[in-house]
Amino acid sequence: MIVTVVGVGLIGGSMAIALKEHGIAKKVIGVDASKNHLNEAKQLGLIDESGTLSYAIKKSDLIVVAIPVDAATKVIPRILDRVTTQVVMDVGSTKRQILEAIADHPKRSRFVGSHPMWGTEYSGPKAAQKGAFKGKVTVISDRDKSDSDAIEMVENIYRAFEMKIVYMDATDHDLHTAYISHISHITSFALANTVLEKEKEKNAIFDLASAGFESTVRLAKSNPTMWLQIFMQNRENILDVLKEHISQLKKFETYIKKGDEKELKHLMEQANKIRKILK
Repeated sequence: MIVTVVGVGLIGGSMAIALKEHGIAKKVIGVDASKNHLNEAKQLGLIDESGTLSYAIKKSDLIVVAIPVDAATKVIPRILDRVTTQVVMDVGSTKRQILEAIADHPKRSRFVGSHPMWGTEYSGPKAAQKGAFKGKVTVISDRDKSDSDAIEMVENIYRAFEMKIVYMDATDHDLHTAYISHISHITSFALANTVLEKEKEKNAIFDLASAGFESTVRLAKSNPTMWLQIFMQNRENILDVLKEHISQLKKFETYIKKGDEKELKHLMEQANKIRKILK
C-alpha cells in the first residue's frame, strides 16, 4: 500500500521505517510543516517523496498522523474532509480531545485513534529508530466508532510490528497515561530545574552525574512544545496525579526533617512493591 506520514519526526519517522521494513508500505509520502524535516527524511530514506496534504491523501491508502496533539485536533478533521475509502490513524499521546474534535464528522468511522507506547527524549527525523515498536504496547481507543476494515488494517500493522494491543476508551487512556507517562515527564523536568537552580557548577553536574541521575532526568531533554500541548490537553488528570505526587514528596520531607527512620524506610518499602508490576 501507499502510506502518508504526516509529521516525519521521531514517531512518524520510526513508523515509516517499520512500515517499509515489514513490507506494509511500498511507498511512503511525507508531509511536514518543516521543509528541513522533509529534506532530512528523504536523505535518511524514511520517505520516498513529499507533497502537500491534499496530494498525499489522494495517493494513499493509509494516512498516519504523527504531529503534536494540538495540531492533530485541527489537521485530522481536514484529512477526513478529503478521504473516501482511505484509513486515517494517529499516534498521539492524548486521545480525548482528538476524538471529540471528530466525533460528529461524517467520515469519523475511517479514523482509528491509537497510541504506541514508545518514545525517546529526542525529536526530528534523525531521532527515528529501526525496531522502535517491537515488544511494546499500543493502545487503540474507542474501537467501536471505527469501521471494521479500518480497525483490521491498524491491528495488522501493529501485530506486524510485534506490539501488544490494548483496547481502551479515550477517557481511560488519558487517565492512565497521566499516571504512567505524563507525571514522569513533569517529575523529570522539575528535577532538572531543581538541580540547575541549586547546583551552579555545571562541571560538577557533568563530573558527578551517575547513571541513576541521568536516567531520571533523561526525559527533561524532551521537546517542550510537544509536551506543553500534552500537559494542557490532559491537565485535569495530570493535576490529580500531581497532587498525589506532591503529597508523597511532602511525606519524604516530613520524615527526613523529623529523622523518622522507621516511617522513611516504610515509604521506600512501599515503593519497592512496584517491582511486582514492573519485572
